[in-house]
Amino acid sequence: MASAREAALLTLTAMDRQKAWSNGHLQKAIRDAGLDRRDAALATRLCFGVLQNRLLLDFYLQQCASMKLEKMESKVRNGLRIGLYQMLFLDKIPASAAVSEAVELTKKHCKNPRAAGLVNGILRALARRLNDLPALDRTDRTSYLSLLYSHPRWLVESFASRLPEDELEPLLQWDNGEPPVTVQVNTTRTTLEETTASLEAEGVAVQPHPWLPGCLILSATGDLAERTAYKEGLIYAQDPAARLAVLAMDPKPGDKVLDACAAPGGKSFAAALAMEDAGEIISCDIHTHKKALIEAGARRLGLETITARVIDGKTFRPQWEGYFDAVLADVPCSGLGVIRKKPEIRYKDPKDLAGLPKVQLDILNNVCRYVRPGGTLLYATCTLLEAENERVADAFLSTHPDFQTEGFTLPGPLGAVESGRCTLWPQRLGTDGFFLAKFRRGGEVK
Repeated sequence: MASAREAALLTLTAMDRQKAWSNGHLQKAIRDAGLDRRDAALATRLCFGVLQNRLLLDFYLQQCASMKLEKMESKVRNGLRIGLYQMLFLDKIPASAAVSEAVELTKKHCKNPRAAGLVNGILRALARRLNDLPALDRTDRTSYLSLLYSHPRWLVESFASRLPEDELEPLLQWDNGEPPVTVQVNTTRTTLEETTASLEAEGVAVQPHPWLPGCLILSATGDLAERTAYKEGLIYAQDPAARLAVLAMDPKPGDKVLDACAAPGGKSFAAALAMEDAGEIISCDIHTHKKALIEAGARRLGLETITARVIDGKTFRPQWEGYFDAVLADVPCSGLGVIRKKPEIRYKDPKDLAGLPKVQLDILNNVCRYVRPGGTLLYATCTLLEAENERVADAFLSTHPDFQTEGFTLPGPLGAVESGRCTLWPQRLGTDGFFLAKFRRGGEVK
């Protein structure tokens, strides 16, 4: 039977070879290994911890390796990372145990008979130097922060260009933290108090969100899907930032709403709650399996206003022209506002992101035609890059004089957003990183 360390190793290796996503592959590895709750938590911590600190780990590993890390077999390289991560960041695991486990995993998974000796030598050398590791060079602040928090230099530079100097490091620290579990209460079925009581009865620690009504912060959840409140459709998992997008759109009971890029459905669910499950919500995605995911979620929550469809947001549907009171375009993006939940996203090649603004603008140019005169269009991303946010919003407005930016009000620290657009910075709000821009189409208001 596989161990927690083995599940982490196999996941990290799959990410190298198959470009697998950490969370999906890790959950499969945990299930296949039959890990209990404690070992599943360790596997998750090891996998995410290595991804969050990969540049720093590699810097130290290279000090004691004669071979370039990139020339090593993937399982050897990731075994070394897992071993060193335990020594540097997990106080309860002795260095000797971290080394011996890494060596045994190497013997099991690597064909080269010298690989285990290589891993043993490098990790033992580092274990002897744990209190005397080489200091990081601070002469170039950008390079220093890039290495210390394992964010590629281009990404640090991008964030630095948009933030006050004293907020850059807190954002990088936030990205390397452990995300809390936040859920929204299904107010069509229950109350905050009843849901809290149900969760606490099963040993879940519950805190109301400090400024978002109907939102709970959970810990000690175990498998959330096994909690009674989840099974009975009293809650659904959603970061506060995603719900704020719906609150900015401000759908009303009886409205016709299009969620143009809906999977896995959280914003559609939030819209249904805001509308008291009265009206019509069309939730679209281009993948059939994600349509099924939306339908399953709506069924569990008992939301009857939601209809899921397999539709490409860039393809015009004449029958929808001018039909919807509100359209939400939470478009595909680089995801650099959710690094805390998907730590591998930080290592994307910026060249691969260059085409995203065109895709985003193509979707906006199409779905804006579905907004009725006087209706609203809400543009949202979960990234913090200006090229995908403000520049796309500006480009849209420059070619659509019938749309104007409209202010909105949100709960909590943001309050009134008179400009009609805002960035939700994680280090300020404690949410995912999002961008929101609200537009209203000219014409007679309903």
